[in-house]
Amino acid sequence: MANPMRRVALRNLLAHKGRLVLTVLSVLLGTSFIAGSMVFTGTLSKAFDGISDKIAVGVDARISPENAQGQGGFGPSGPGVPLSVVDQVKTVPGVRVVVPAVTGTIALRDGNGDVVSPTGAPQVGGAYLPPGENLDPDGLKITSGRAPSAPNEMVLNESASERLKLPVGSKTTIVAPHSPGPTDVTVVGLYTISTDSGGYLGALFAKDEAQKLFGDGATAPYIEVGAAQGTSPEQLRDALAQRLPDLNVQTGAQVRQEFEDTINQGLSFLNYFLVAFGLIGLLVGVFIIYNTFSMLVAQRLSELALLRAIGAGREQVRNSVVLEALVVGVVGSALGLAVGIGLAVLLRAGVTAAGAGFPDGGLAVSPSVVITVMVVGTVVTVISALIPAVRASRVPPVAAMRAQDGGSPQSLLVRGAVGAALLLCSLALLFVATTEVGSTAAIEVGIAGFGLILAIVIGGPALVGPLLGGIGKVIAAPFGPAGRLGRTNVMRNPQRTTATAFALVIGVALVGVIGTLGASMQKSIDAQVDQGIRSDLMLQAPSLGMPPAALTAIKDVPGVGAKTILYGVPVRLGGDRLSALGIDGDITTAFNLTRTSGELALKPGGLLVDDRTARERGWDVGSVVEPMSAVGAAKAKLTVTGIYAGTGGSLSGPVITAADMNTLYPPASGASTPLVTPQSVFVDAAEGTSVSDLKERLREAVKPLLVVNVDDQDDLKEQAGQAITALMGVLYGLLGLAVVIAILGIVNTLALSVVERRREIGMLRAIGLIRSQVRRSIYLESMLIAVFGAALGLVLGVLLGVSLVHALRDEGLGSVVVPWSTVIVMLVASAFVGVGAAILPAIRAARTPPLAAIAEG
Repeated sequence: MANPMRRVALRNLLAHKGRLVLTVLSVLLGTSFIAGSMVFTGTLSKAFDGISDKIAVGVDARISPENAQGQGGFGPSGPGVPLSVVDQVKTVPGVRVVVPAVTGTIALRDGNGDVVSPTGAPQVGGAYLPPGENLDPDGLKITSGRAPSAPNEMVLNESASERLKLPVGSKTTIVAPHSPGPTDVTVVGLYTISTDSGGYLGALFAKDEAQKLFGDGATAPYIEVGAAQGTSPEQLRDALAQRLPDLNVQTGAQVRQEFEDTINQGLSFLNYFLVAFGLIGLLVGVFIIYNTFSMLVAQRLSELALLRAIGAGREQVRNSVVLEALVVGVVGSALGLAVGIGLAVLLRAGVTAAGAGFPDGGLAVSPSVVITVMVVGTVVTVISALIPAVRASRVPPVAAMRAQDGGSPQSLLVRGAVGAALLLCSLALLFVATTEVGSTAAIEVGIAGFGLILAIVIGGPALVGPLLGGIGKVIAAPFGPAGRLGRTNVMRNPQRTTATAFALVIGVALVGVIGTLGASMQKSIDAQVDQGIRSDLMLQAPSLGMPPAALTAIKDVPGVGAKTILYGVPVRLGGDRLSALGIDGDITTAFNLTRTSGELALKPGGLLVDDRTARERGWDVGSVVEPMSAVGAAKAKLTVTGIYAGTGGSLSGPVITAADMNTLYPPASGASTPLVTPQSVFVDAAEGTSVSDLKERLREAVKPLLVVNVDDQDDLKEQAGQAITALMGVLYGLLGLAVVIAILGIVNTLALSVVERRREIGMLRAIGLIRSQVRRSIYLESMLIAVFGAALGLVLGVLLGVSLVHALRDEGLGSVVVPWSTVIVMLVASAFVGVGAAILPAIRAARTPPLAAIAEG
């Protein structure tokens, strides 16, 4: 019987092409997102691996600040290496050449005169080194024009020149971290570099000019060293490390490996993020597939019973259904792989067009991607079909020839009891999670969420009658017999209704969670701004760092009252590096601080610290702290004089006075600018000056600096809101996958239901039910299923979202906001989704010929 059963299974697939297409499509959508994410991150990883091979080429050793991050990449981060060590390095045996790096972030205008907005890709400037002085003479090549040789000349990478419309001979204006103000420059040449990427901008200047623009005269972001003949990179590294124990010394190979590890770590997070959404899509697809095969088996019970009656065994019946699932899984996974590759191509093109800094390179479709997608898609499909296949094989032939419909009251009672027990346990765990904070509480929320989902899966059928019985009667009443028929069809098989609605439950629940998080984040940020910041206006330059020239620009602006300057001060404390804040001015005029203990008035020698840092460090009022400069041996002895409640916003961490900051970072001999530059400036309007007038005056004063923003509290809230909206938009876009699959699941279920009830529909048509009534009954049936799923999903999503906000309140989420407008829109939209999903099945049902359908029965 093996071969005949195989032929039966395959012919059954081909005989129901519509059902086959819908089932394959559900597998395709689930697997395509996983395939797309794996191919996309693999492509990026391959491209960055190619770049990492070209990082620090020709460099035998690199000296960077201790524990510095990002030194293997495109630009510097954190404090630099004192230039005073250059002379020490030159005396180390085995050193051939020493090249201090001169580089930093830059802002400039494009060919249209507009300020170039940061895109996430490196936007840096530095010194042009001719081949004779460059440790990697093949790394950079002038392709047109010439190298810079005089002040106010620069060369630009080709891709940026084309993108910004700045060809050779064009003029522009730049602002650099240490420039005294805007500088007019001319593009005298273009170059190519191996580390170029989409959106990358690299402006290079003559060495003396670059030192003025990007150097402080006392430090360098890192120092590269070439080894003398006969000295290996490892020997040079060890010798330098022995001479400079407070600095980080690496070989060129280690720098490249660090860069590669950093990139892979970042890409792994992206991969986990995308795969998580792919798994959500696959999970929803699993329920659709399971529902499809459950209905398929139900429709074929009589057929399978006849096969059993003529000699087919249970195993053969089961295997015939599994074979169909295997074919669907293989075909759907293969198509999903192809679609996923296309998605990866589109995603790469999108991020490249956005200038996000991802390098160009060939598509990476590894064998592991193909195997993973095919195995996951096929195995999931087969497993989802195995349960109904086993159930079908156990039905006695005589019983299978009788009509079976829905679950028995006893089975619903058992499922309801088990679901209720799971629900209560999950709610108890959620309650415990809301009394705690941090990662443990968030994990508990996740576990409770999984328990709630299981409760819906198991106990959901028991809810169909109580929820849709009353609501369905109200909704169905205006539609007469057609409405009552639609309501009856929903309630006659609670298991099927729950399984069909479950896809929508997951999608809508995630919308509820994300919507609650987004609304709570926005409310929390608004509260932090309102309660944390007292100043009328704030000046900041997030894309570059505040140019020192900004302080000069606003110095004589009329109407400026109290002014508080905030500095970022990197310090070392034992073996740790901390980011302290330096305050020049009265901290209480800029911020609303809540005193926990001690005094908030800050004087030289004193230290304010937020309560969280105080707990982590074991500090109390009177504790003595001795931080050191991050770039030298300068030390300050400070006493904790006050502890404040951290706002989670503009002010957090240790706070010191400008005088103590200057003790740690004294002006170096020959330094062109201070070692520590302003981070932001808080300004109050003087008495008799309106805030709006002062805002316009300050904006006009700093306009030539290109990157300095002047914001009031409403501006800060709006900026935060835009960032949150952009993030929510990405998440909602990805969640659209689950909603699309859910809609297809409803279409699939209704289409199969129409086939299953063909004889019933024919009899109803024969006794007078007209086509429009048939269509309305299908529309109402679909709408009730969609509303049922959306209602469960929204309750689940809002519950989990509120609990998650409580769990993360220690991270600054202090306000819980339920987006009721989103809830209402989702409920209304679900009804329209239900009607839309029913259009094709309803048309098919209405076209059922009465006599032919009765005769087939």
